[in-house]
Amino acid sequence: MHLYFLILAGGFGTRLGEETIIPKPMIKIGKRPIIWHIMKIYSHYKFNEFIILLGYKGFVIKEYFANYFLHKNNVKIDLEKNKLEIINNSCEPWKITLIDTGLDTMTGGRLKRAEKYVDNQTFMFTYGDGVSNINISKLVEFHKKNKKLITMTTVIPKEKYGSAEIDENNKIIKFMEKPKIGWSNGGFFVCEPGIFKYIKDDSTFFELNPLQDLALNNQLMAYKHNGFWKCMDTLKDKKELNSMWNNKKAEWRVWD
Repeated sequence: MHLYFLILAGGFGTRLGEETIIPKPMIKIGKRPIIWHIMKIYSHYKFNEFIILLGYKGFVIKEYFANYFLHKNNVKIDLEKNKLEIINNSCEPWKITLIDTGLDTMTGGRLKRAEKYVDNQTFMFTYGDGVSNINISKLVEFHKKNKKLITMTTVIPKEKYGSAEIDENNKIIKFMEKPKIGWSNGGFFVCEPGIFKYIKDDSTFFELNPLQDLALNNQLMAYKHNGFWKCMDTLKDKKELNSMWNNKKAEWRVWD
């Protein structure tokens, strides 16, 4: 099935401190940036056409993929004849469109700027900072079956802090360490082009009026994912994801 996959890659990632000298999607898990991990998940399900929506330091992402073929493969260079020969080709079959969508553009505005690139057909998108072992093929099947404008993957993340239940005398009667907090937006959307009419301009947060209006119009479905999902919001998250990867416990590594 031919579907474009959009990645929102324009945010600042301010909660990652010193890491924001590069765009957040370029922060590494293992030896590869998290955006590569996200693309590998989709590529495992044979979706290989990507549109990356750039913002903050987008040139860093452009340069990474512009040089990817050279860095990934062994080459033989004849300086006298100015010839380069590829000895092996180990690159993924990806076709990547990189679009500058503005430094201060919000999530909805970034999506709106990609409208002309999706050929008026069903497309997918997610955020450039989250990984999961979600079955993309089943997600797309679910979307097609329900025939709504948009399907949002929902997940049950854990709170970063413990939760206390306190009585009227300030006595803690129940405590839970990092309790689950209910179904939340996990990204990994499947959309019809009709969603673009819900987005006003660059200042639109997709998660506010567009999603709220889509829900009110009975056009928003939830795909409940009970498996692994994690977003890299903080340096602690980054360390946890790297620990999983280095200890061969990366549940999102569905391509192996």
